[in-house]
Amino acid sequence: MDFSQVLAEKRDTILDKWVTAVRKDRRIESADDLSYTAVKDHIPDVLQAMVKVLAKSQDNDIQSIVTASFQHGAIRAEQGYDPAEIAREYHLLRTVIFDALQPDLIGGTPLEIIRSMRLIDAIIDEAIARCFKSYVEQRLRELKQLQLSLTLHNEELTRLMSVNQEYLSQLAHELKHPLTSIIGYSDLFLRQQRRKTEIKDNSANLEHIERVLRNGRQLLHLINDVLELSRYEAGQIKLQPAPTDVRELINNVCEMLEPLAAGKNLKVVVDCDRAPKELITDPFQCQQIITNLISNAIRYTESGTVIVMYQVLDKERCAIAVCDTGIGIAAENQAQIFEPYFRVSSSDRPYLPDSTGLGLAIVSRLVKLLRGTINLVSEVGVGSTFTVILPLEIES
Repeated sequence: MDFSQVLAEKRDTILDKWVTAVRKDRRIESADDLSYTAVKDHIPDVLQAMVKVLAKSQDNDIQSIVTASFQHGAIRAEQGYDPAEIAREYHLLRTVIFDALQPDLIGGTPLEIIRSMRLIDAIIDEAIARCFKSYVEQRLRELKQLQLSLTLHNEELTRLMSVNQEYLSQLAHELKHPLTSIIGYSDLFLRQQRRKTEIKDNSANLEHIERVLRNGRQLLHLINDVLELSRYEAGQIKLQPAPTDVRELINNVCEMLEPLAAGKNLKVVVDCDRAPKELITDPFQCQQIITNLISNAIRYTESGTVIVMYQVLDKERCAIAVCDTGIGIAAENQAQIFEPYFRVSSSDRPYLPDSTGLGLAIVSRLVKLLRGTINLVSEVGVGSTFTVILPLEIES
């Protein structure tokens, strides 16, 4: 019996059942926010390659699987999958294929059944190996780009340290832990790669790369905030006013931060019905303000809603308000909330580990740069509302 033909005829059915199985599997969380097309990725090519291999007389000819699985691994790395999720995908693929072919396999001879099952297993094993190889290479490329970016930022940070001595001890404290992790795991990874023998614990090896990237991104976020604050204090930020559709900026920021809100089951509501058509302001700095306020609201809110309102106040001013149902800010802390490195915490809730204490400090300075003001109304356990009031037009 020609099982390659059977597989070809059932390919679409297998694909649909596999995508459904991946979406239902709670161990593959990275697929939750992906479209049908993004989930299936290059799996149709993997199945087509399997059809070709099953049709060949040479059982060991599985080279046609290489390209499809290699591309699949690279894309899964870009989509944020972890190694366990990729392995789970292929486990589901193997199960769905055998379930679909079972009635036809039963009708074949023992030799045909054994040959087909061995070939399918070999093809999937090869696909997994190639997929993980491209996954690691993609992560290594990210690591190299991250290393280059860190080097450039470090040079700029060193240059600015002479004018930022008051922040030096605090900055060193914040950099210590992620930097130590980056150095330690990078060293471990490099030593493993230099070994001549094959590394058996591939999952542990991949986890080292993931930790390096996570800590590296956290470090970059901190350094970027420090540099932004330093540029403001040094008077290096120059406004470039232009007609700006702030409603579009708000929608773009909300779309960008939607995965962060979705991860906490938060609803983000945008109300721009009473908004002006456009402002004459600096669009980049305005977007920075909106991004920091909304991301801050999401970060400090565990349940409920984040509301973004934008409206005209009078002939000269407009207001952007970000309201949350988060932890709130005590009255005694509200005067300090816009100071660099100040972070809200309490005895039962320490400050968040990914918080730098610079986001609101940057917001307050950018608002001032745009000739505006920022107000805070907050109650512990109820939530906070940050309101930015900007002129409808600023001069160059």
